[in-house]
Amino acid sequence: MKKIPLIILTGPTAVGKTALSIELAKDLNAEIISADSMQIYKYMDIGSAKVTKEEMDNIVHHMIDEVTPEYNFSVSEFQKRSKKYINDISNKGKNVLVTGGTGLYLNSLIYNMDFAKSNSNSKLREELERELQEKGIDYMHEKLKSLDSDAANRIHKNNTKRVIRALEVCLDGKKMQDFSTDLKYNEDYLPIIIVLNRDREILYNRINKRVDIMMESGLVDEVKKLLDMGYTKDLISMQGIGYKEIVKYIEGEYSLEEAIEIIKRDSRRYAKRQITWFKRYKDSKWFDLGEYDNQEILKEDIMNYVENITKNV
Repeated sequence: MKKIPLIILTGPTAVGKTALSIELAKDLNAEIISADSMQIYKYMDIGSAKVTKEEMDNIVHHMIDEVTPEYNFSVSEFQKRSKKYINDISNKGKNVLVTGGTGLYLNSLIYNMDFAKSNSNSKLREELERELQEKGIDYMHEKLKSLDSDAANRIHKNNTKRVIRALEVCLDGKKMQDFSTDLKYNEDYLPIIIVLNRDREILYNRINKRVDIMMESGLVDEVKKLLDMGYTKDLISMQGIGYKEIVKYIEGEYSLEEAIEIIKRDSRRYAKRQITWFKRYKDSKWFDLGEYDNQEILKEDIMNYVENITKNV
């Protein structure tokens, strides 16, 4: 059976994926599948830097606004829904462009990850989430460290969703594996992995500027509206960077200036972890955006790279 090419455009937060992905989709006759763990949620637009309808420029996007914020969206569900979209897109004779920076989402498509072997245990998860509310994330991360130190080292304690998922897997008698020597490529797809990167100082300045733009665009009002709609701070969706800090500002724990600085700091740290993650993709092609004065030249180089791989299939 012929493999479906998966053109994957990834890179750290604020590197410049969105605008380039839309231009590439036009030239590639592609539809886009978002691999962003926050953009799947409806109503969470500003804090997730969600692509707008205007920015989409008539390019079809999938895996955006899939569920409401109370929904505990899993990697296995991302994989299941995305596979359906991939088949639908391919059957229309169009290319598939996956773009986003959530590493586990990308892994679920690149590798043959069988989530049926570690089905979620809803009762156990509820118990863990109650324990999180009572004892806090520091306690839960230490608990994970005692059960699976490798997973604890890979998963930052601020990533509450993944800490809980890792504990669930451990307590269900299995080990959490993000990267492993026995991970094999998904035989249905041909992954073409393109990683965008920038000089670290420039990237961090872009992140800081993005947070300023989020604030100017009304992030505080967006979070207040979510709370007014009944979406509580304990939801996994509300633990995302940008949302949990603004909740703490609203509750009086942080000043607005403190909240903004913490969002910037944690976003920079997240970008650093993303870069480390993407370096593990041995068959990826990296593009340093600092080497390009013109996006058209960058796009042409990426198009040539994609064409060279797909013509040999």
